[in-house]
Amino acid sequence: MRSLRFLSALHPLSIRGAVLAWGLLTASVVAAAPPVFVLNSLDANISVVDPQRWTEIKRIPTGKEPHHLYLTPDEKSLVIANALGDSLLFVDPRTAQVQRQVSGISDPYQLRFSPDMAWFVTAGNRLNHVDIYRWENGQPSLVRRIPTGKIPSHLWIDSHSRTVYATMQGSDELVAIDLPSQTLKWRQSTGSLPADVFGTPDDKFLLVALTGGQGVEVYDVSGPAPRFVKLIKTGAGAHSFRALGDKRHVFVSNRVGNSISKIDYQTMAVVDTYPGPHGPDDMEVTPDGRFIYVASRWIGKLSVIDTTTHAVVHQVKVGKSPHGVWTLDHAARQ
Repeated sequence: MRSLRFLSALHPLSIRGAVLAWGLLTASVVAAAPPVFVLNSLDANISVVDPQRWTEIKRIPTGKEPHHLYLTPDEKSLVIANALGDSLLFVDPRTAQVQRQVSGISDPYQLRFSPDMAWFVTAGNRLNHVDIYRWENGQPSLVRRIPTGKIPSHLWIDSHSRTVYATMQGSDELVAIDLPSQTLKWRQSTGSLPADVFGTPDDKFLLVALTGGQGVEVYDVSGPAPRFVKLIKTGAGAHSFRALGDKRHVFVSNRVGNSISKIDYQTMAVVDTYPGPHGPDDMEVTPDGRFIYVASRWIGKLSVIDTTTHAVVHQVKVGKSPHGVWTLDHAARQ
């Protein structure tokens, strides 16, 4: 009401000017929405997508085979891991401007920072090792290289920053590494081709996606050794997780089954299913949980799924074999 009384006291030209200024301000706020990044693994570049117009703005060259990406502890840089390029590319998550490149990082297929932001961990998918780095002044410093098993794939770090869990796609295993001592704690056999791994907020359970199977294995890791709990049937080729952000549900993409399952990790059951066009891979989720952004790997597109209507509402043509998807405007990770 105060703003209306203020406008009524102005000259008509002043009112027009005020309205125009407000419109420009509103437009600038809308335009400032952070972009969506999609890694094109076989093109060695990143597609930068406008989430308002759903168009590709530009592509950023990377090193060879970018697969995964992660935000730095200061939230000023998005780190892209170039597996075959043995390098990390740093990009501004708000402007999509390249900041710098760090070479000499051996085979960084997957990457993750510990919750206390002291450790930086990479999985060497082709060289069969997990590397533990200290993260100091924005630079990774290698502490230890740990031979693990065949084809280390995905990583998860517990909330206390003490244990790294890594899946081994080539040997069908899950391993645990003690971060303070950088030593192997245990090794657990899994189902076929374990890929992504997700931990519940209480650190009690781990969910392991079986790309060579039909679902997700659940392990109780609260004791000195892991204990198999159950198999959650989701769909063929369960591959990648992304939390809804409500500390109760997580999505998993079924890459062979062309679907996305919603798991309640309090009951360890599937509670909903969504379309996942043409080889759904990595995902991102909007803060309100309404939209899933997923890489449709086999057709080179970013697909947007509305979780309220279960419909694919947008598709954006990107590069070859899109893999990692990320935006600054996302739901919480658990």
